[in-house]
Amino acid sequence: MKTELTRLVTFRLGDGTFAADIFSVERVLRYTAPAAVPDLPPWIEGVIEYQHRVIPVVDLRRRVELPEVERQHETRIIVLSTDAGLIGAVVDAVLEVAAVPSNSISPPPPLFRGLAAEFLRGIVKLDETLVVILDVNRVLTGADRIVLEQAMAGVAARA
Repeated sequence: MKTELTRLVTFRLGDGTFAADIFSVERVLRYTAPAAVPDLPPWIEGVIEYQHRVIPVVDLRRRVELPEVERQHETRIIVLSTDAGLIGAVVDAVLEVAAVPSNSISPPPPLFRGLAAEFLRGIVKLDETLVVILDVNRVLTGADRIVLEQAMAGVAARA
């Protein structure tokens, strides 16, 4: 019997190791400061141009309520393909692409509630490290997208 594998792009946020399914990762970019857009939630850093499109950039540290740190040489923007379109996600460092047996991914424990639980797809152990797998479709909620679209429309109107 063949074991199904899930391929994950792993990355670091603070002391934690996180991952996203490889099929949701469009590209990894070197960090460049996004263009600021007024009237956005504090965890949306701004926007960047990617392949002739303007996409929002989310600071994942702020989004999952980790303390902010100064950007380092390893800081990257992961371009994620979500049900609602492309978004950029700022991470401290991209680590590796790992293949894990799909049946080794556990659902989030019930103690994860509120904001943290919204973004979790599961948890897997990788080389003695617990890796939190994000549900990239929940990084921006529908309400967040409406706020972002209104802010972008305001910027376009002022241009």
